[in-house]
Amino acid sequence: MAKLIKRLPMLPAERALKVISGRWKAVILYHLFDRPRRLSALQALMPGITQKVLIQQLREMEEHGLVRREIFAEIPSRVEDSATRLGLSLEPILLALCQWGQHHADELNEMDRLADCIIRPRQARDAHAV
Repeated sequence: MAKLIKRLPMLPAERALKVISGRWKAVILYHLFDRPRRLSALQALMPGITQKVLIQQLREMEEHGLVRREIFAEIPSRVEDSATRLGLSLEPILLALCQWGQHHADELNEMDRLADCIIRPRQARDAHAV
């Protein structure tokens, strides 16, 4: 029997925001867009996150179908998290949010306070790999 997901809002936009809300979810997804990663690798990429919060965010995203956890039958055991197809479908949305954030900062003359946009279209990354 499938695990019951906490009741999500009925309004689609509110549902989407609820699923991706959280301080770290967009950043975690970004790091999983390229390839599966172990918990320790994710934590190394995000030094400001605690292990407890990282695990909590990953579990929530797994519950909502954005992340898949794979446990390998090895000694010692190895666990990797990866973005699902549903999770990967958020990439253009996160890119659009990043671009809007840049626009917002520009409009308020705060570009000097803004970090680089870390979300890059998959096509651009794939073209650089060739």
